[in-house]
Amino acid sequence: MAELTKAYLPGEVEERWYARWQEAGCFTADAGSEKPGYSIVIPPPNVTGILHLGHVLNNTLQDILARRARQEGKEVLWLPGTDHAGIATQTQVEKELRKTEGKTRRDLGREAFTERVWEWKEKYGGIIIGQLKRLGCSCDWTRLRFTMDEGYSREVQRVFVDLFRKGLIYRGLRMVNWCPVSLTALSDEEVIPKQQKGKFYTMRYEVVEEPGRFLEISTTRPETLMGDTAVAVHPEDERHADLIGKHVWRPFPRGPIPVIGDAAVDKEFGTGALKVTPAHDLVDFEIGVRHGLPVRDVLHADGRINCPECPELDGMDRFKARVKAAEMLGEAGALVKEEDYVNNVGYSERADVPIEPRLSLQWFLKYPSVAETAEAVASDAIRFRPERWKKTFAHWMGGLKDWCISRQLWWGHRIPVWYRKERAVALQGAETLDVGNIEGGDLHVSDVPPVDPENWVQDEDSMDTWFSSWLWPYATMDGPTQAKFYPTSDLVTGPDIIFFWVARMIMAGYEFKGELPFRNVFFTSIIRDRQGRKMSKSLGNSPDPIDLMAKYGADGLRFGLLRMAPTGSDVKFDEAQIEEGRNFANKLWNAARFRQMQGAELSGEEEGVGEQTSVFCLDVIAKLDRLQVEYAAALGDYSFNAAAQLLYDFFRGEYCDRFLEAAKPDLSAEAAAGARAAVLRTIDAVYGRFLQLLHPYMPHVTEELWSTMGYASGGRFLTVTPLEVRPLLEGVDAGVVRRAEESAAAVYETAARIRNLKAACGLPARRDLGFVLKPSAALLGRELATLGVLAGAGSIAVDGEYVKGRNTAGALTPLGEVYLPLTGLIDIEAERARLGKELERVQGEVAKVDAKLGSESFVSRAPEEVVEEHRQRRADWLMQSSQLGEMLRNLG
Repeated sequence: MAELTKAYLPGEVEERWYARWQEAGCFTADAGSEKPGYSIVIPPPNVTGILHLGHVLNNTLQDILARRARQEGKEVLWLPGTDHAGIATQTQVEKELRKTEGKTRRDLGREAFTERVWEWKEKYGGIIIGQLKRLGCSCDWTRLRFTMDEGYSREVQRVFVDLFRKGLIYRGLRMVNWCPVSLTALSDEEVIPKQQKGKFYTMRYEVVEEPGRFLEISTTRPETLMGDTAVAVHPEDERHADLIGKHVWRPFPRGPIPVIGDAAVDKEFGTGALKVTPAHDLVDFEIGVRHGLPVRDVLHADGRINCPECPELDGMDRFKARVKAAEMLGEAGALVKEEDYVNNVGYSERADVPIEPRLSLQWFLKYPSVAETAEAVASDAIRFRPERWKKTFAHWMGGLKDWCISRQLWWGHRIPVWYRKERAVALQGAETLDVGNIEGGDLHVSDVPPVDPENWVQDEDSMDTWFSSWLWPYATMDGPTQAKFYPTSDLVTGPDIIFFWVARMIMAGYEFKGELPFRNVFFTSIIRDRQGRKMSKSLGNSPDPIDLMAKYGADGLRFGLLRMAPTGSDVKFDEAQIEEGRNFANKLWNAARFRQMQGAELSGEEEGVGEQTSVFCLDVIAKLDRLQVEYAAALGDYSFNAAAQLLYDFFRGEYCDRFLEAAKPDLSAEAAAGARAAVLRTIDAVYGRFLQLLHPYMPHVTEELWSTMGYASGGRFLTVTPLEVRPLLEGVDAGVVRRAEESAAAVYETAARIRNLKAACGLPARRDLGFVLKPSAALLGRELATLGVLAGAGSIAVDGEYVKGRNTAGALTPLGEVYLPLTGLIDIEAERARLGKELERVQGEVAKVDAKLGSESFVSRAPEEVVEEHRQRRADWLMQSSQLGEMLRNLG
């Protein structure tokens, strides 16, 4: 054994071991291996992104799965990569361009701008990869992929062409979600509904045919009324039915517009009259199609008003125009009232601004392999964990709409469609474009450009980023790698992209590979602060994982985070738990140093259990064997939090607090050599096996201790050492083990009650007290010595005839009655008076809580958590009252 440093220094240890693992190729998968394969693909982070706590949780879980699979003797591929993140990356580069050069992308042109983005990617794209390595992720970095790699890009284009020729991709004029900041269309899944406080305006339009009669209309968006081409009412609404076929005056620009009848109008909402603006609302657009209404687009792409006929509003920001339009209505006497209003508004996921419904020519995909995808999840061919996400998935699959796959971006996979130059203008403006247009020879749809490019014009749009990442499980692998590792085994991801990514990957797997892409999907928790708020930079509640690793070590961060991440529930982040993760690493380190202090080289397990093996040794080995079974079951059920807690409880409680303390008499200078050797064999066997179990969670510190303590046979890394599944007590008589566990449990419980007795008498720190044990069963001298150490007793006299006297405290224990004579130790009368006052105070607290809980008004109106808190408070006070009463009785 090499000597350990006094203190554990995680930074130095983690950096050194990660470098050694990489140099030795520990994470490189062999596609030609005969071992059973295990594979998992990383959800690709944005190429210019940086690590956040969500990444830490997700990738730690993947690392646990990968390292555990290696321990099980499997050939493991954990394939890493990054996503080109079209909108996010282009936005970053454009901001930098404006800031440093005062230019826009259009000033540079498409080719030059794209080159700038590649430069940006090369400069910043490696940051998050380095951070994942700092976390200890055991990815096969030789297979690092990027969604804009040449081979990957070719597959994206091939898939587009294939789907187009199948008639599943088409271009059409549709109402889409438009981001006024990113200046691109968005899919429905990229729009996040947010509750907003706004205004509800009621205005009146004068009836053209009946001057002096007005039709009242309610809206939240008066800034778009210039685009009104009709007012719609329900044909069965008696209030307005007589107006159908007549006209009303639009206030500005002033002009007559028809009143039409349409069943889509909600009679109960507002006044029952709807301003119809076909260019800026999906429902209005559909009404307009049914009634042949003209379309007036009154917004520029960036959200400014586009209405030269209204110079007061033209060019104004849409939200400022809303206020101005309301003022203009008021001045014209057309504003009836203005009310506060709360409604849901769709926000661009990336730009975090309200989207605009916009009529636009876009490329759409009719989802493929829908039936197979739905059935795979419904039948558990693909298992969702937690299972409740199946219902969410099925609901979405039952209401699919065609996917808008085009984006008005320059960074990304360009649409592989070319128009013959002399027909380009006409084709690019055509409202419908599909596979039927190929026959005329004016359309070239291929993953290979035309041979005469000078005669063709390529479509300007790029594909949605998700259109590339839905191919991720297989398009990242070459032929031999697919043959060995596809379909993949597990996917770990967030539930927020169950539609963006998970569903679409399943579709792609069935459509292009003829089978499912993975067998299990584990959905991670959302990390929130202690107040339940989502982590965000604006709130200042999102700690930097790199800072946390610098402070507590990567292993401390990993283990601490996993212990507070219950399966299926949100995580309430508490830095104290990360600190506890570091403390656990220190505990592990100090336990190893304790073993080194005993001298002698590492002993093997081969000598087994002998006559000198104490009940405490047998007990801790049995608990380790049980831990291994329960831990394997927890991981098999993807209960990562429960598995971490099992490890924590065993090592801190059973191994350190109980066993090592119980072992001290057998490690003393006076102990028999055989007893000492048995303890050291137990320490070496249990500690070594525990390092293996803990390794997937805390890889660096366990590797360091495995090597330093001499477990690394032939210098083999722990990370590639198969986990021994044979129980340490295999072959030992079960009855012997059971009796040993019962005896050890009796001693541990008796020691705990003796310590409680000392505390109850106000003597918790005294280690020179003399106790009397009136035994209920025979007790070995070896166990009695251990009991004294565990209890912190000066002496324990065994007296089967002992009679309790006055001023003697006592407790009933599994080993019999234990007594502590108090005469001369404390002032009996003063202590009796103190306890009496304390009991009186506690009983008063019980009365207060009882009064609250006895009030029907409080119990029915207070939040459930508050009522539960009072019930728990009552239970705590009652326990204190009982303990104080017992202490008083002990004092006579």
